Amino acid sequence: MNTKSRIASILKTNGLDSSITGLPTFDLAELHLTTDLDFQLPTNVRLGHLAEKVVSELIKSSTNYTVLHENVQIIEEEKTIGEIDFIIENKNTKQILHVELAYKFYLFDPSISSEIIKNWIGPNRNDSLHEKLEKLKIKQFPLLYHSCTKTALTTIAINEVSQALCLLVSLFIPYEYKANFSPVYQKAIKGYYFNFESFINLDNPAKTYYLPTKKEWGMEPAANETWLDFSEIEKQIKTSMQEKQAMLCWQKHNDTYLSFFIVWW
Repeated sequence: MNTKSRIASILKTNGLDSSITGLPTFDLAELHLTTDLDFQLPTNVRLGHLAEKVVSELIKSSTNYTVLHENVQIIEEEKTIGEIDFIIENKNTKQILHVELAYKFYLFDPSISSEIIKNWIGPNRNDSLHEKLEKLKIKQFPLLYHSCTKTALTTIAINEVSQALCLLVSLFIPYEYKANFSPVYQKAIKGYYFNFESFINLDNPAKTYYLPTKKEWGMEPAANETWLDFSEIEKQIKTSMQEKQAMLCWQKHNDTYLSFFIVWW
């Protein structure tokens, strides 16, 4: 995996702001960074932890923020009750900030609800944007004020810490879906989704494909160098559909690149 492309992809991912989340926002654009950043990334972690590592290194590489604590396990009676992602400090204002990070991929299913925010679901329908925000509000952010957190963070005055969410999302809508989304959603839409049958119907010999690993999700297809025809990926997709695992697919057609999900549902 190209680490520079992975780092760039995180920086380019759109965030959902407080108008959607109802929570204060920390935007990666606030970081004062030098160009052409590169640093070592772990190879044996899941996508969410990989994104955390990138953001951690970005904060440490910035000239205006420093990381005071990260991945702080909060333990009560020898049991972990939660984890705080980041405690960071603005070097200029000395403001201390508790930041929770999420790097998510959501698909829009208009059949779920009349409320747009409830229609963004995970590719396999086992999580949602609405549920994620509820968990952050009910569990994650209040964790800072738990009595056990004071024991874990003895060097800072918790009552002086602000809180913010860095929610980086890549959104996908149904193929040929016609609807107007608010600009915050619109700029985060990266592609569309459809089922395997529709994928087959849209294939033609001029198109080539690549099935990115989970750790490559969110990266730019144009940077990819390996492209296969339909027959070379058909079996893998069929197996995933049988196992009820949605797949992200990149497509190259002449000089045009697309990202889309093939779903089993």
